[in-house]
Amino acid sequence: MAQVINMPRLSDTMEEGVVAKWLKKVGDKIEEGDILAEIETDKATMEFESFYSGTLLHIGIEEGDGAPVDSLLAIIGEEGEDISSLLNGGGETEAKEEKAEESKSSGSGKEEETEEASGEIPEGVEVVSMPRLSDTMEEGTVASWLKKVGDKVEEGDILAEIETDKATMEFESFYSGTLLHVGIQEGESAPVDAVLAIIGPEGTDVDAVLKTVAGGGAKKEKSAGKETSEATSKTEETKESPEKGTSVSQDGGRIFASPLAKKMAEEKGIDLSKVKGSGENGRIVKRDIENYTPAAETAPAASASKEQAAPAAQAMPFVPAGEESSEEVKNSQMRKTIAKRLAESKFTAPHYYLTIEVNMDNAIASRGQINALPDTKVSFNDMVVKACAMALKKHPQVNTSWKGDTTLYNHHVHVGVAVAVEEGLVVPVVRFTDQMTLTQIGARVKELAGKARNKKLTPQEMEGSTFTVSNLGMFGIQEFTSIINQPNSAILSVGAIVQKPVVKDGQIVVGNTMKITLACDHRTVDGATGAQFLQTLQHYLENPVTMLA
Repeated sequence: MAQVINMPRLSDTMEEGVVAKWLKKVGDKIEEGDILAEIETDKATMEFESFYSGTLLHIGIEEGDGAPVDSLLAIIGEEGEDISSLLNGGGETEAKEEKAEESKSSGSGKEEETEEASGEIPEGVEVVSMPRLSDTMEEGTVASWLKKVGDKVEEGDILAEIETDKATMEFESFYSGTLLHVGIQEGESAPVDAVLAIIGPEGTDVDAVLKTVAGGGAKKEKSAGKETSEATSKTEETKESPEKGTSVSQDGGRIFASPLAKKMAEEKGIDLSKVKGSGENGRIVKRDIENYTPAAETAPAASASKEQAAPAAQAMPFVPAGEESSEEVKNSQMRKTIAKRLAESKFTAPHYYLTIEVNMDNAIASRGQINALPDTKVSFNDMVVKACAMALKKHPQVNTSWKGDTTLYNHHVHVGVAVAVEEGLVVPVVRFTDQMTLTQIGARVKELAGKARNKKLTPQEMEGSTFTVSNLGMFGIQEFTSIINQPNSAILSVGAIVQKPVVKDGQIVVGNTMKITLACDHRTVDGATGAQFLQTLQHYLENPVTMLA
């Protein structure tokens, strides 16, 4: 029978998840314990494992898409099995039952359908197992119980604080009734799926339930039990007084608050009706009590007598208050592509870095003379691009690409120039750079940069580079390293020109220097080769007239 897998709640505050990556595809064989996907929660990206074996028949949420908790994530079953009823909603009842079962055991995959069991759990009684609150959790420790045996429990109440291998998290009840039994005491540890508690109607024979669970017993009628539990909960709710159970606001409405929040409010003397809840459906949780200040009180509270308010104000320590907020922005296709390519480059090409400092006094003087000509405009970046193109002709080993079994030597020189745009970074290519003059390079770079910022670049204008230049000098960055733009073998990082004391002819004078860093792929460019390339590049930049010869 096909099993419906819903988007899991992988953290205590998770309301929706994003499928970062599928590690299985439709048609793959799945074994219990296999990692199905990487799911991004509000706290981290976590691996989600399968609790069933079979064939992956359907994927309900594609990579990069988000969906609320309990949305259809996948369906696992027998190969060729008809799942149309599940996709069209016909299997909604079964899916709901499986969801409740998974919520109860927090992914334990525990089945309660065996008719041949040695006994049956009475209707309305729920056995709560130690949940799997993290993807790597094998056992949990009960840090504290927030309910004790005999207490009334409502669906959504926090039962206990459970310490996992990663954090201490609040564990809420998915059922209503009376806490009949605590299976793991405070400070004790137990493996996932161990009996944590039993919830049900008062007067239930707990020993009989424990024996049934130990013998692998199943529930008599799950749906009927659930209705009975709900009816019992509603009856008890009407009978309960506000002091014992649910808090009541000044206008008579119900206040939803976690038991821990109620306890903290009682200890601090805080009126829950004056606290704004940040939890689900406005529920007051622990952080709301911690962040609460008298300044948040309503007008009626402010009307208290000055004699009573003054001592309270003096006694209350200052607690900074603010609103935590964040925004999740879906990554653009450009950003995803940049991330993928840079990650591939960084983790496949063994990078190493060489830095050299260039005296730019002659370059500054030469640029001033060139730009003094009519209709001529050359930047320092243009001079660097031209110098790189000429140095690549003298050091062909740097103008290569790694192909695994072979190394590709490029006899042409196409220099890519990194351009920052709003969505990320693009690298338009100046083709046959070594054959162009400084003014031609300047005009071409300006044209391509303008197209990049206006999103008018064609794919052909961004393909085929043999070397890349990245310049952050205009932002005042003096030195940095870049990730190689594969399939290139190297990339040059250009810093800012700075004035500093330098030694000339034994005298300390003011000089203009610029640091450049070459990142090389050690598979194709050895350290000595990279160093020789930088020496040649330094010679061209310190003596710009040689580039005109």
